[in-house]
Amino acid sequence: MGVDGFLSDQIVPAVDGVAYGLLLFVVAAGLSLAFGTAGVLNLAHGTLYAIGAYTGAELSDGTWGGLAAGLLAGTAAAGAAGALLAAATEPLSQRGHLAQALLTFGLALAGGNLLISVFGSDELPVRVPGALDASVSLLGHRYPAYRLVFIGMAVLLAAAGTWVLGRTRAGAAVRAAADDPQMLAATGVSPRAVHTGVLAAAGALAGAAGVLGAPIIGPGPGTSQSVLMLSLVVVVLGGLRSLWGTLLAAVAVGQVQTLGVSLAPDWAPYLLFAAMAAALILRPASGAGGGSAAAAPQEAPGGAPPVPLARPAPAASSGAPRGAAVRAVRGLGPLLALLAVLAAAPWLVDTYAISLAGYALALGLVAVSSTVLMGYAGLPVLGQTAPFAVGAYVTALAAEHGVTALGPAQLLLAALAAALFSLLTGPAVIRARGTTVLMITLAIGELTSTAIGQMRSVTGGTDGLYGFPATVPLWGADALDDELSGYGYILAASAAVLVVTVLVLRSPAGRLLTGTRSAEERMRASGHPVSRYLLLAYTGAGALAGVGGSLLIAAQQYVSPADVGFEIAALAMLAAVIGGTTSVVGTLLGVGLIVGTRDWLASAWPGHGPLLLGGLFVTAVYVLPRGLAGVRLPARVPVRVPWRRARTEASR
Repeated sequence: MGVDGFLSDQIVPAVDGVAYGLLLFVVAAGLSLAFGTAGVLNLAHGTLYAIGAYTGAELSDGTWGGLAAGLLAGTAAAGAAGALLAAATEPLSQRGHLAQALLTFGLALAGGNLLISVFGSDELPVRVPGALDASVSLLGHRYPAYRLVFIGMAVLLAAAGTWVLGRTRAGAAVRAAADDPQMLAATGVSPRAVHTGVLAAAGALAGAAGVLGAPIIGPGPGTSQSVLMLSLVVVVLGGLRSLWGTLLAAVAVGQVQTLGVSLAPDWAPYLLFAAMAAALILRPASGAGGGSAAAAPQEAPGGAPPVPLARPAPAASSGAPRGAAVRAVRGLGPLLALLAVLAAAPWLVDTYAISLAGYALALGLVAVSSTVLMGYAGLPVLGQTAPFAVGAYVTALAAEHGVTALGPAQLLLAALAAALFSLLTGPAVIRARGTTVLMITLAIGELTSTAIGQMRSVTGGTDGLYGFPATVPLWGADALDDELSGYGYILAASAAVLVVTVLVLRSPAGRLLTGTRSAEERMRASGHPVSRYLLLAYTGAGALAGVGGSLLIAAQQYVSPADVGFEIAALAMLAAVIGGTTSVVGTLLGVGLIVGTRDWLASAWPGHGPLLLGGLFVTAVYVLPRGLAGVRLPARVPVRVPWRRARTEASR
């Protein structure tokens, strides 16, 4: 095949990339509008697309009237859902993006499950009008007419959106609500009304994209998550305040998804999240707290000792270290009580519950590693399944290739491999702050999951690894061949690493880490090597997650990309949020609630596990504003004793 023939064969994928990219633009424009102007991290945005797609597919009958009815109904339904989302997120406006993530992810799970319950679990066919259900000649190739028409409609939507935001009073109100809501309120315009209007418009855009894009990305299970992930990539690459930047990024992503797969199928899966990570890492920080290493104050030169943040205690207080040690040990009380209950579990519950408890402990270590980074280091992470995956696959490969099946050796290998992975990726993470950290770690997690799926000769690809020798807990012991022995090993290993984690967090090192979260600039000005502290914390948290991955192998004797993907990362992060982000015990209880709801409670209502789990998240975000760690028993009301008052008066 000559050069001309090669280029000719790429015409259709290139035009497909434009259509695909413009579809992503319409969706991502709504996501950018919600996040950039309303300040809402909407993880349910893909579900809004699915609402439009399912509605359009249901009303499509091959006529222009069916297409118009589907467009009107799908846009209205998704817009109404966006307005309801505005009302739901309004009470969370002062609680940050983690609470929004908990709420919107719960709504996404519940909404997706309800859509499948109503429309079925199969991908729905979409019937377009007969005039569009044909192909036309495009540079010597046949191409679907509908996609060409869609390209034109998407360009018109982009132009209309730019005009509305830049040339109308409504657009000016939206920009003002993002920049200075107090000034907007002074002009007589309600910021709350603008907030509702923005999220309704974002939902309407997603719904319209779902109706028009259903013939391209059809409605079915998994559609909402794939659309959300691609839209996040587009928003990160294009920026939050530029529709034209979002448009260019969307077209580029579309080309990677079509032309990139055609030209370089082995590399295309990595390009999207690699570009997302690079854009986040290389983009200069804006404003305080951006986390740029360049913008941060320099650490003390020559390794000079840091200046204390507080006035030193008098020299006579020699018992202070001992008192701190006593307080640290006392802080183990709640954890030891929980571990005692877990140790008694084999005598209280059946073997299925025991297997779930073992899995929950493995996942719990990932969630606790997220707690260390979010609650103590101030790094909101969404990719701790990356070191978790490293630990799991290192353990499985070591057993499969005869390196070692000994439990302690596997735990050590998993911890070292995961720590090395975190040490290598840590510099890219610790230079950022806030939501940027969330997106960078998401990209790292997705790249890791993609690599696992692509390296079939090593990892087994999407089929995973299984059939390797079972773990041997100690020298000379029998292999873990049943639920009870496996649970005992998992509980013992988890107890050891959790006790060490709590002691470290309650030590002076833990207080230094907390200082980097609450007073980073002051710590830097005092000469503390903040970046070093954060890198050590990120590396240690990675080792903790790696141990969890090793215990996952002991719990279920197989591992696949589905065990270490985005959903598990989100569940681990949200378990930490439910627990209170600063409580190890609260995080473990949060994991228990999630696993119990998803795998045990849902067995009584088959097919509705995501609905129950979504309900748990939505309930928790309102009922537990400070997480499980913030729950306090009601104070005892003092009882007034009349005779005591009379006796006091008599004594006078």
